[in-house]
Amino acid sequence: MKNLKSIETKCLLIQPEFSEHSALNYKDVCEIVGAKYPIPPLNLITVAALFPQNWHFKLVDLNIESLNIESIKWADLVCTGGMLSQQKGILSLIELAHSFGKKVAIGGPEPTSQPDLYQHADYLVLGEGEVTIPDFLNDLSLGKEKGIYHPSGMARMNEAVVPRFDLIQIKAYLFMGLQVSRGCPYRCEFCNVIELFGRKPRAKKTEQVIAELDALYKLGYRGHIFFVDDNFLSNKKIIKELLKRIAEWSSSKKYPFYFAAETSIDLVNNDEVLELLKNADFRYISLGLETPENEVLHLAHKNQNMNHSIPEVVKKLIRYGIIVDASFILGFDNETRQTASLLIQNIQDAGICMAMIGTLYALPNTRLLNRLSKEKRLFTEETIVSDSNTEVDQMTSGLNFITKRSRKQILREYIHILESVYSPENYYERLSMLGLNLKVSYKQRPGFKTGLSMFYSFLKICSRVGFSHKTGLLYWRLIFKTLFQNPKAIEAVASLAAMYMHLSKHADFIIGITRDKISQIEAIGEKQYELTRMKRIS
Repeated sequence: MKNLKSIETKCLLIQPEFSEHSALNYKDVCEIVGAKYPIPPLNLITVAALFPQNWHFKLVDLNIESLNIESIKWADLVCTGGMLSQQKGILSLIELAHSFGKKVAIGGPEPTSQPDLYQHADYLVLGEGEVTIPDFLNDLSLGKEKGIYHPSGMARMNEAVVPRFDLIQIKAYLFMGLQVSRGCPYRCEFCNVIELFGRKPRAKKTEQVIAELDALYKLGYRGHIFFVDDNFLSNKKIIKELLKRIAEWSSSKKYPFYFAAETSIDLVNNDEVLELLKNADFRYISLGLETPENEVLHLAHKNQNMNHSIPEVVKKLIRYGIIVDASFILGFDNETRQTASLLIQNIQDAGICMAMIGTLYALPNTRLLNRLSKEKRLFTEETIVSDSNTEVDQMTSGLNFITKRSRKQILREYIHILESVYSPENYYERLSMLGLNLKVSYKQRPGFKTGLSMFYSFLKICSRVGFSHKTGLLYWRLIFKTLFQNPKAIEAVASLAAMYMHLSKHADFIIGITRDKISQIEAIGEKQYELTRMKRIS
């Protein structure tokens, strides 16, 4: 075997494809603005920055392009990995690379959580790459043919590298991704973040984040940046300093970017942070709201969400010019028959347009999975994706355990929620509420060329949405109402009207799969349905 570390190694980085049916795969909306996919593979360009910089790199993102066999022939080493929903893609890439006699290294949350499924890979680089990649590289230099690398601790984020943004096709993506911190102080039973990254949040230094903004700026990127942290506000002291610095840097560069992030709900308790977010031009916040019921939140150990009014939380953020998208979960043990109606009412009253509603899923390596396993309720200890067309995420594959309530009843309620939330009338009612109340004070302004492109995109939205029999009348009524009553919100309103094309189509897809499950249950009965899916580990 070649000494891969000491020569100018040719390294092929491949991002496996996400399912076209994923809730977050809105390619049809991306195409309106000339993009191919929402976000580039931050994981792989970070890995590239951790490898020796005398190596030669090629990056192939299968979400935006096909894999040329010549690229595999070119490579000395193939690197891939990713999330649970990319499982089948990761496994097929290992097989493909091996068919050409290439060594394969894999990593990411899915292989880290279920390494036994990936034993055919030559190198399993588990945990955080900053910790395990040095050992992997050392073995390469020694000519070792295989290896499994477990983390000995957590990465020091204040020593993080600047990702290799130069490897991506910037214009192919709707927005860019950056990461400030890893880890979360909370204890949500169903979440694997604390298992992967710990409960003690670790953050980059402010100047490291600014260096990444500088890198994107120098590459000519302008527009939307999403901070991919699982909880952007995990360390408020550091984030306050960062937000002040971002505002200063943005002002000095004439506001090239605007921002989005995912945070915990306690954001609304801190007016100082909200003002800083506004000053730094944060326009979107993602919240994991899960359910409006305190008892359900308490059982799921999501106590930080308790005693918050979802409509009041969202309306407060709207007053700061921040649009909320939120995730909800159905299928907790202590839900009642009122859960579905409460969830619908809260989404509608809050005016949340992008509401991602899934069913509870016991992810690998979570406390939920461990509890269900002890209770003999878990279908299988391993999570294997057998059909990537129907087993996409927790919206299609949830409830992978014996439920306390009737499974058929939960699934019927799930369909009712999706049909209600994503009916055209209800969606546009929420969008109207947002459009008329959003306090816009955005700082980033598009240049002349970008402005023309945005206007052309607006015309395409008008064409596709405004002349649809499903949404046409609702769309034009909303556009004119917004132009007369809150014209600064027109960009946001038009964008979310475009998003409805994806959201309604995706809801129909999920409803179809869920109806099929109900039919299967009715054909053989709930007990038999669950028995056919049980695979207990002795």
